Amino acid sequence: MTYSFEYIDIILLAMIAGFIFLRLRGILGRKTGHEKNIDVNFSNDFSAEKILKKKIKEFIFDENEKNNFVKGAKIAYENIIIDFAKGNLKDIKFLLDKKVFDQFNEAIKERKKNGHISETTFIGINSASIKEHKIIGSVLEVTVDFVSEIISCVKDKNSKILSGDPEKVKKVFDTWKFSKQSKSNDQNWLLIDAQI
Repeated sequence: MTYSFEYIDIILLAMIAGFIFLRLRGILGRKTGHEKNIDVNFSNDFSAEKILKKKIKEFIFDENEKNNFVKGAKIAYENIIIDFAKGNLKDIKFLLDKKVFDQFNEAIKERKKNGHISETTFIGINSASIKEHKIIGSVLEVTVDFVSEIISCVKDKNSKILSGDPEKVKKVFDTWKFSKQSKSNDQNWLLIDAQI
């Protein structure tokens, strides 16, 4: 009696498997030999340059994209100014292109070697506006004009003021250039050009 139930189970499972096979074949179809060869590489429509150009168009025409970028650029600007003055590049390294990082690092070393101390109080940013944006290869570059207010001075090891004024708010005009590489997994904007 138990043998008959085992046969019924096997037949039932075979019928279910057959039904699934037929359904899959109906959905997926059969290989007939007339299929197009599909290149492993995506077509040009999906190339990094096309994707980047699409993003640039969105960036150019979408005010929200621009506003979000400017907000981020302001935060980066303030952090870079403050940390550079402190001589601490560790916390802002991820925001700096290698060339800019090396330039800042050299300036900090020179300052320390001469025994100079930089004192900076960041008051705030009056304005930040996109001056230019362009695509170079697979890189989007955006140039930003900043107007900020800062109190800054440089002192020697005896606290004698060498430059600046620790009592005076100074209006500063800066033009910085940021870039983003479309082929990179890192979606951070990097500062690629700045004069501090």
